[in-house]
Amino acid sequence: MSQIVLSLLVDNQAGVLSRVSGLFSRRGYNIDSLTVGETENPLYSRMTVVANGEPEVLEQIEKQLAKLVDVVEITNLAPNKSVTRELVLIKVSANAENRHKITEIAGIFRANIVDIYSNSMMLEMTGGMQKIEAFIELLKPFEILQLVRTGVTGLLRGSADEN
Repeated sequence: MSQIVLSLLVDNQAGVLSRVSGLFSRRGYNIDSLTVGETENPLYSRMTVVANGEPEVLEQIEKQLAKLVDVVEITNLAPNKSVTRELVLIKVSANAENRHKITEIAGIFRANIVDIYSNSMMLEMTGGMQKIEAFIELLKPFEILQLVRTGVTGLLRGSADEN
C-alpha cells in the first residue's frame, strides 16, 4: 500500500469540493485527508488530498482528477520535494500531579498550551504526520478527552521555476 499527497489548484467556486469528493466516492476510493482554502489569488483555492492504495489505483486517481474541468493544476507532493504540515488540538485530562509531565511533553514537541481548566489541558501542535502520531501516543496515558486534526496541507519546496 502506498500513499499519495496531491495539491490541487482549483477554481474557487461553489460545487468544486463536491465534484472532487464525488469523484472519489463514485469510484470507491477513500480520502484519508482533505483540506481546502483560498490561495493568494481569490479566483483559486488549493486542495490537499491524501489517499492510500495500490500504486495503480493512486495513478488512476491522479488521472481522473486531471479530467475535472475545475482542476487547474495537480502537484504530487513527494516527501523529499515538499513541506507538509498538519494541526492537531488535543484536550487531555490533567490534574495537579500530571500537569507538569504534560507540559514537559508539550515542550519537547514544541506544542502550545492553549487552554487550562481545573481538570484538563488543551494543547495545539503543528507538524508532519509522524510527529503528530508520536505526540498523540505520548499523551494517551493521560486520557485524551477530545482530539481534532485539520488534515495535511503542503507546498513544493523552492521557487516555481526550480521545480
